[in-house]
Amino acid sequence: MTTTSIPRPAHRRHIEVADADPHERGVARGAQLPDGIPAAIEVYDRLFALGGITPAQVREDAERALDTIGRFRAGARAEIEGIARGSGTEAWRIAALNARTEILARSATVPPGECTTIVRQLVGDSGPRTFGVQTWDWHIELSALWHTLDTRGGRYGYVGLSENGILGKIGVNSAGLALHFNILGHARDGIGGIPMHVLAAIVLEEAGGVAEAVEIIRGAPLASSGSFALFDATEAVLLDLSPVGVFAMRPEDGTLLRTNHFLTPEPAADEKSWLYQPDSGERYDFVRARLARTQPPATPDELAACLVTGAGEPPVTCVPDLDQPLGQRWASLATVTLEPATRTARVLDGTPADIGTRDWRVLTAG
Repeated sequence: MTTTSIPRPAHRRHIEVADADPHERGVARGAQLPDGIPAAIEVYDRLFALGGITPAQVREDAERALDTIGRFRAGARAEIEGIARGSGTEAWRIAALNARTEILARSATVPPGECTTIVRQLVGDSGPRTFGVQTWDWHIELSALWHTLDTRGGRYGYVGLSENGILGKIGVNSAGLALHFNILGHARDGIGGIPMHVLAAIVLEEAGGVAEAVEIIRGAPLASSGSFALFDATEAVLLDLSPVGVFAMRPEDGTLLRTNHFLTPEPAADEKSWLYQPDSGERYDFVRARLARTQPPATPDELAACLVTGAGEPPVTCVPDLDQPLGQRWASLATVTLEPATRTARVLDGTPADIGTRDWRVLTAG
């Protein structure tokens, strides 16, 4: 097996939009990625084809997802259609990007990526304090096809990271709600509900805190699986999201830890364990043991250091093996820390092992 560093653009794209009209926000987003969105579509077309998903199935799934989005939140559909207009792309193509996780759930040959998330809740003399970190691990072919984001004009503005053409992923909003995002796999996953990436964007735009975020999520039609770690300045919760329901976990010893398997019994009973295991369990156990034997991390930097791994250790720091074919070349494309109290997201264009050798991009939600 050989490994390599990840090729990265000289300047990571940063998208800023501010408009009360979601369609116009979308137009502005699409117009800032005239080349990046078609490039993302091309990579996902290859991944869909690799998974045996025909172009007709992709379009059908995308249009169905877009209809579901419109029924749940007309503004989210309008923003997707605006991205299409701004980038000169058909709306179903942008819907397919936003539903890429759900469409790929059809495939038995293209497993989703792996990510690791930790959230710490500290209680001191001045009251509770929370902060989080995660790796975003995905196909190396998409290493140049994501961007940082500052979007304003909805109920709350938010900052963070997303892929080209996709409404949201990881971030913190101007109310001080933070969201980390991992994908899970359930036997009943499919199209018919709100795509996980769209739901993340809706939560960041609309929720003023953890309780309100959970209420929005419980009211959403779900037909796929994922995990949101939600935290504000005083509260934190980890959710198993699945077609069979939403299940919440509170911090254990001040910590929430997530890799890519269900942590509650009901959805775990029908988990697609072949997607992530034994890797997910090994990463989970490794990070949990590391946290147990060290002083509790007191800063986001200390927490991020817990995600650094090397040879012979579970691949929390994920470096691609270029001897593998398309669909199996996983890489930590970014490392992200979130701090609700300061409404700050820091995004590192690299793996946790790159901390100290690359500069964080620091974003603050207004």
